[in-house]
This record gives sequence, C-alpha cells and structure tokens, in this order.
Amino acid sequence: MLETLSKDDRLLLLKFVCAFAWADLQVQKQERQFVHRLVKQLKLEKDEAKLVDGWLENPPTPEEVDPATVPRKHRKLFLDTAKKLIESDGNIDANEAEIFELLEQLLV
Repeated sequence: MLETLSKDDRLLLLKFVCAFAWADLQVQKQERQFVHRLVKQLKLEKDEAKLVDGWLENPPTPEEVDPATVPRKHRKLFLDTAKKLIESDGNIDANEAEIFELLEQLLV
C-alpha cells in the first residue's frame, strides 16, 4: 500500500508519523528507528529524508498535520502507520493514545 502514495503523500505520512513521535514531548530511540525504516521503505530522496530528520528534531506545526489534508483513500494507511509508531517503543503514552483517538475520529 505504501507504494501507491505520491511523493507529496509520502511526505505527509511521515509528517504525521513524526508528529505522533512527539506526542509525549520526546522522540524515543525506537520511534526514530521506526521512522528511519519507513523512510527506506518509501524510498525517499536524500533531500526528503533530511526534511524528515528535521521533523524528528523539531515537531511539525499543528497546521502542517491537519487531518483534513489526508487523502480519503489513504486514511486507513495513515492511521495504521501512526498506530505502529506509537506502539514501536513498547509503551503507549496517554497523550499518544488520546491524539490517536482524536485522529481516528477525524479520519473515519
């Protein structure tokens, strides 16, 4: 399913994933590893990967992760990927769970 994403949608997905990594106000090592694996799976260019690294250092703004910008046909993929990210460190923080539930309500 990842291969069906356009370049812009790939970056949007990673922006959302990075925002979730920041939900507990710190990006865990396992979350970084998850994001880096996703970057490789999506076969991003070096300049795109640098953007993603920037989002791991400074979270995307709320305006940059507006759920209304997620294409309808990719909403399940975005939710599934966000869920995998928040589970990647073995600890689902209350903030992560709350933000995920909100995103789920907005996208379903």
